[in-house]
Amino acid sequence: MSSMLRFPFSFLQPQRPQFPRPFTAFAAAAAVSSSDRSFLRNALNSFFSVNPSMPLLGSLSLADSGVCVVEAKTGTSFPSILDSSQKLCGIGLRKKNVLGLKNIDVYAFGVYATDEDIKRHLSEKYGKLSASELQGNKEFTEDLMESDISMTIRLQVVYGRLSIRSVRSAFEVSVGSKLQKFGGSDNKELLQRFTSQFKDEFKIPRGSVIHLSRDKGHVLRTSIDGQEVGSIQSKLLCKSILDLYFGEEPFD
Repeated sequence: MSSMLRFPFSFLQPQRPQFPRPFTAFAAAAAVSSSDRSFLRNALNSFFSVNPSMPLLGSLSLADSGVCVVEAKTGTSFPSILDSSQKLCGIGLRKKNVLGLKNIDVYAFGVYATDEDIKRHLSEKYGKLSASELQGNKEFTEDLMESDISMTIRLQVVYGRLSIRSVRSAFEVSVGSKLQKFGGSDNKELLQRFTSQFKDEFKIPRGSVIHLSRDKGHVLRTSIDGQEVGSIQSKLLCKSILDLYFGEEPFD
């Protein structure tokens, strides 16, 4: 599977930017920052900055306005906030190459994080750094994945012929490689526990939503269209999932 790097943001209803207070919703930050895979670093900088002379990258409060963010290529709409506390960091698109001939848009995804957790765990270490200083900072990305920060990866299916079996097989490969990368080869049982949650009985037509959520205590909770299908306490598994979406070699 391959994907080109894009973070094209457009808002359903044009809003005039407002500049209320620091540490507001930071989904807008990805819209105005450089469109590369360090979008999280640029967005999160708006939470850390305590210097009033610095530009507030995330000063448009999407959570307050209820504005959604749209993935431009597929038209997939993402809520700016989940579960009243997790705010949108950025969006991407998972693509699959078929026989080297064409790319299929499989699902769009959004990365969400709890702002209070980010400030609590990371602001002391990174709070005085600018977005340019965070750019390419592997230690920052590592801390984001290692810390006990509540995060959710929201997958929204855009390919109408996607089967749950295909999802399970794809995760066996992608998550399996990350488990091996971070924890060695002896993690087949952990991988099987995760992939077995995607049972054949589930149907995932276009528009279906899958949530992969890291809860407090490094518990990975999986849900399909609002139905929880399992939870696994494993820091290794949580890190492996997150690395797929904003690690060194993300899907988008």
